[in-house]
Amino acid sequence: MEVRAGEIVGVAGVQGNGQRELVEALTGLRPVESGSFSISGQDSTHLKPRKITEMGVAHIPEDREKHGLVMAYSVADNMVLNNYYVEPFATRIIMHEDKIDEQAKRLVEEFDVRTPSVHTPARNLSGGNKQKVIVAREFSRPITLLIAAQPTRGIDVGSIEFIHNQIVEQRDAGAAVLVVSAELDEIMSLSDYVAVMFDGRVVDVLPRKDATREKLGLLMAGSEIEV
Repeated sequence: MEVRAGEIVGVAGVQGNGQRELVEALTGLRPVESGSFSISGQDSTHLKPRKITEMGVAHIPEDREKHGLVMAYSVADNMVLNNYYVEPFATRIIMHEDKIDEQAKRLVEEFDVRTPSVHTPARNLSGGNKQKVIVAREFSRPITLLIAAQPTRGIDVGSIEFIHNQIVEQRDAGAAVLVVSAELDEIMSLSDYVAVMFDGRVVDVLPRKDATREKLGLLMAGSEIEV
């Protein structure tokens, strides 16, 4: 499977067919036991999460509270989780709170995060606003590859539309985008290509124009897999 710059590849499949493991492997959260993958032509199979992030990979995780945010931290601190250790947010071991707050205020406005303050703990936000914090943080730097897992699960309709638009904007800006979702409507509305996973394997990759519900349904059920 390839995810090319300026394209969205959606991963469809019944939950439990390896989608979560695929995302965790690609983002360095799970050791790769077999196979390999490359990012921008560089073998990235066994890299740590920070190194993958530094290669320009943005990640919207499936579980925003477990892997996306530190719930006790403020909105401002969550906005810099992936780059708190570099300029202008830190110099060696000294963090620059004024720069972190400045960044957070800019992103809160740009991404319409509804919060009383950038110092509000992330746990106090609604589901949609928690997701917007993650999206704002991940999209606040140059992106080569965006990996979005269940990007709109459990959030309101307005936030869903906003996040979809942001994902499309990243594609249009030249990022390669991989979207994993249990919602077939979401996959079909966003994707340029649809990859189907069954029993831990990518069994087919279809151009969106060929990806009918009937075809995808058969592939998701394993009906067209050659034995």
